[in-house]
Amino acid sequence: MILHIVMVEPEIPQNTGNIARTCAILGAKLHLVHPLGFQISDKAVKRSGLDYWDKLEIEEHDSLDSFLEKYKPEENNMFFATTKGKQIYSYVDYSKMDEVFLLFGKETKGLPEDLLKKYLDKTIRIPMRETLRSLNLSNSVAIIAYEVERQKGFDRLEGISSYFG
Repeated sequence: MILHIVMVEPEIPQNTGNIARTCAILGAKLHLVHPLGFQISDKAVKRSGLDYWDKLEIEEHDSLDSFLEKYKPEENNMFFATTKGKQIYSYVDYSKMDEVFLLFGKETKGLPEDLLKKYLDKTIRIPMRETLRSLNLSNSVAIIAYEVERQKGFDRLEGISSYFG
């Protein structure tokens, strides 16, 4: 199974660094869709995932349109994370999918409204109290990505540790 984490116009370098670290740990491919709110060489990005950058596969895209042209939502298992999602992220059955794309929008605005309307049936959300806006972006990525891996039985990840015998 290939897991793709797609960050559309991320703005905060520390979030992207943390997400990069999560991708490295999971063996997920990280897609960065420009424009970015920082330089990829920014110290804050590198510091957040310092020991993991060389263990990470990153693909950069000039725009959301160029990403969607290359990886068509109609032809891929693509899910759009949003607080307005139609279904709860854990209700999707990822277990039989060979490849999964999880898209996340910028911290201040999320994914474009027209994109969410077009692919409404592929929108997912994390349940939360109605009175609060949203979780931190890097936390949201980790929650949903680990659900995909859980449903796959953590096949690609290390098994039970023998540390305690």
